[in-house]
Amino acid sequence: MSTTAELLKGAAELFPDEVVTSAHVRHFELPAAAGRFALITLDNGFDHTKPTTFGPQSLANLNAAIDQVEAEAANGEIVGVGITGKPFIFAVGADLKGVELLKKHDEALAIGKGGHDVFKRLSALAVPTFAYYNGAAMGGGVEVGLHCTYRTVSKALPAFSLPEVFLGLVPGWGGCAILPNLIGAEKAVSVIIENSLNQNRQLKGKQVFELGIADAIFEGADFLEQSLVWTASVLKGDVSVDRAEVDRGEAWDQAVAKGRALADSKVHGAAPAAYRALDIIEAAKDGDLQKGFDAEDQALADLIMGGELRSGIYAFNLVQKRGKRPAGAPDKSLARPVTKVGVVGAGLMASQLALLFLRRLEVPVVLTDIDQERVDKGVGYVHGEIEKLLGKGRINQDKANRLKGLVSGVLDKAEGFADADFIIEAVFEEMGVKQKVFAEVEAVAPAHAILATNTSSLSVSEMASKLQHPERVVGFHFFNPVAILPLLEIVRGEKTDDASLATAFGVAKKLKKTAVLTKDAPAFVVNRILTRFMGEIQNVIDEGTSVETAEKAIEPLGLPMSPLVLLELVGPAIGLHVSETLNRSFPERFKVSPNLKAVVEAGKRGFYVYKPENGFKPELDPEVAALLKQGDVVLTEEQVRDRVLDAVAQEIGLMLEEGVVAEAQDIDLCLITGAGWPFHLGGITPYLDREGVSERVNGKRFLAQGVASVPA
Repeated sequence: MSTTAELLKGAAELFPDEVVTSAHVRHFELPAAAGRFALITLDNGFDHTKPTTFGPQSLANLNAAIDQVEAEAANGEIVGVGITGKPFIFAVGADLKGVELLKKHDEALAIGKGGHDVFKRLSALAVPTFAYYNGAAMGGGVEVGLHCTYRTVSKALPAFSLPEVFLGLVPGWGGCAILPNLIGAEKAVSVIIENSLNQNRQLKGKQVFELGIADAIFEGADFLEQSLVWTASVLKGDVSVDRAEVDRGEAWDQAVAKGRALADSKVHGAAPAAYRALDIIEAAKDGDLQKGFDAEDQALADLIMGGELRSGIYAFNLVQKRGKRPAGAPDKSLARPVTKVGVVGAGLMASQLALLFLRRLEVPVVLTDIDQERVDKGVGYVHGEIEKLLGKGRINQDKANRLKGLVSGVLDKAEGFADADFIIEAVFEEMGVKQKVFAEVEAVAPAHAILATNTSSLSVSEMASKLQHPERVVGFHFFNPVAILPLLEIVRGEKTDDASLATAFGVAKKLKKTAVLTKDAPAFVVNRILTRFMGEIQNVIDEGTSVETAEKAIEPLGLPMSPLVLLELVGPAIGLHVSETLNRSFPERFKVSPNLKAVVEAGKRGFYVYKPENGFKPELDPEVAALLKQGDVVLTEEQVRDRVLDAVAQEIGLMLEEGVVAEAQDIDLCLITGAGWPFHLGGITPYLDREGVSERVNGKRFLAQGVASVPA
């Protein structure tokens, strides 16, 4: 039987590049003569921009620190042990870079077991233990504190979570077993399952305390001092910690059932992590923690060796790393400053853009439109949204006044844009209209101003072709809702120069958007893939397959919504317009559906109706059903799925051949950040590789083995 030290030593050899966390032990006398205390501080030697993690060597360091305090506790030299983090960071869990390197099930098992063996020792010490959550705590960082006797949390703590299910794992170092036994199954399911599946939602310090995870909460400024005063009071018996009794009856079973229903609604059984976590929570009902820890070890090892986790880590790295360093972006030193922004149009999209530029850049923003009523409405929208931020306490009155003062609207483009550095149009999606707008803007804008278009599918080069200076035109395609979806497709036209492109990337960064460089190809990235995807669904419906079968066929992907619900969100008219644009470029692959055309012409907002008596579930609208003209070719769900995935794999292969983006990674980054595709798919290409679709269609994988998959 391997010892913990041997397990960790073996794991450390697999991971030579670990950023190692030290576990420093220091001693001092507690306030109020409560006795000598040992405090362990987790610190990787870097500032808060490189959060503290637990790789194998880091766990070994914590293990050695516990050796020391265990001996001191046994000898009666200390009255308690505390654990805290460096400034602003408690600890953010296992080092995922090490997880990526694991090739065998027993190596993965050792990681789970090693963490448990170290953390468990905190609850087995001869003296009480205290976790002081001073800053960001995630995953294993949360779990190390759960093994302590007591916990305090800082009011200033910005992010606290068990995000493992989001990535394709389970909280595997005690989270699934201990948390429900501490705060009850309902709250634990909310933290472990619901928050993870809602785009990795984070808790703040106050919520951590209110949930009962922490026993006390203190201000950030003197958090550790106050925590130690409280610790002294607890140890002396002046403060007693009362925790609510956990309901181990029907409430526990209901919480697990609710978690399963939530997982079904989010991933439709397509990703195993949530279900494995719920199995462990269900089994933890009898309070047998060791049984729970053993189940966590098995689940962790199985999931580490599965494709969903590798896809999840790949997706996480895309968003955190590639998303922050866009492939193909010019040298940022070429970017010009932007001190004033112009927006052509004052409709909903234009108004959303104006608000975003205003909030992020905090420079003057001026809107124009064809009449005063529209201009006033656009400015009014921005003012209204600023008032909402003020009402929610997100900004103070001074900032609200300042932001309102920076936004204005005019009818005369010459008056509005004469000193603007960046002008974006968000007018009707029609080439002639956009060319006319750009000609008018070029006539009055300064020579250095960038002219950006928010087109979703039209050629940026053609839009710029009649201008004197086409080199300053750039595609700047946002996704709706603008405030929520992070993606910004930055399109380089045939004549776009490096300075204009660099300025566009500089603005994108200030807007806090994930920018991806794309070639000026029809519908760019997301809309081209989604239109091919949706188009194939539409084709099988037109040919004779029922709407229900076509929709259900896609459920195993675990997408955030079904294709026809997505069409409703986008708007059938926009979907039709994009399919017509792509049909003109690629008629052999993109058909224009006569049924979709009929739905748009009938003024329908989608295929479904939602009735309260049916729990607002989507039902085929009888009026739409009457419009549908179908053939007699009826496919099974599996046949539909194969056809749709084959079409998507073919389209992505062609896009990469055309150089629409630099690599398959950019396709995945676009789908994750622009269309909300789940992390467990890794976007789309890892899934197509894993299911054998890439090789079936294109004769090769999109990604090398080991990228978003277990290394060979």
